[in-house]
Amino acid sequence: MTLSTGPARAGAVPPRDSRGVPPPGPPVLRFGDSGGSYGLRAGRAPHADDLPRADDTSPDPGDPGDLGREIVAVKKRLNELGFNVGPPTPVYDSGMRTAVWAFQKANGMRPVDRVDTATWRALVRPARIRPLVRDGEPSRVEIDLRRQLLTVWRHDRPVLVSHVSTGAERSYCERGHCGFADTPPGDFRVGERVRGWSMGYLGAMYYPVYFNGGIAIHGSTLVPRYPASHGCARIPLHNAVPLFRLAQPGEPVHVRRSAPERRYPRPAGERRSGDRRDAGINSAR
Repeated sequence: MTLSTGPARAGAVPPRDSRGVPPPGPPVLRFGDSGGSYGLRAGRAPHADDLPRADDTSPDPGDPGDLGREIVAVKKRLNELGFNVGPPTPVYDSGMRTAVWAFQKANGMRPVDRVDTATWRALVRPARIRPLVRDGEPSRVEIDLRRQLLTVWRHDRPVLVSHVSTGAERSYCERGHCGFADTPPGDFRVGERVRGWSMGYLGAMYYPVYFNGGIAIHGSTLVPRYPASHGCARIPLHNAVPLFRLAQPGEPVHVRRSAPERRYPRPAGERRSGDRRDAGINSAR
């Protein structure tokens, strides 16, 4: 696991120990990190207090168990907030990766492959998730085309927030079918739901939930950070079954494009959006 320090504020003088060495900042967890194996302890529900504060010192980088516990703490916190990551294992896996993207986008940050200082602080004091539709039904699904974010509401509370990849907004001709790949905004209802894998004429779908003709929300192995589908709303595989269980036939599905937010500076060395150079429509629907 990579362990690094967060940037100091301009003009600030960091505290130092007796040797004159400043303490490290919060750990920067990166995709693919592993903390090794150890026994997870059962206990009370996760809470923000379980997370290291932004001004806390990092664990000893020589102890992989401590680093693994940082990942488990983040996973538990994300699950608590509705950003499903799957089982709280001590590995920064693909489920955590897409959950971190979703959390960062919901908190006005650019989605990146790491839990950096800003993300640590937001995990302690997260932004309130605002509905796309005012006065909507208490139980509904919302898809934000701008932020590429899906939220399932129950009793006016967000219970599942997921990264999503919607229509690529470009023309296509594949497998004898031509059209324009977009996910139209509007107000729809949950229609047919299919268990397991389903093969459509444009690709495979996992637990699809249809809401607009042949357009569905479904699990996919390809859910990049940009719109890349033929029109469906792709979600990570581990979110497909929870969505299937939550979204009942007849419930509203609102598709909107939210208003732009204040832009945050791009981390040094990061490509613009990271993926647009090959942002064509890929094989899944």
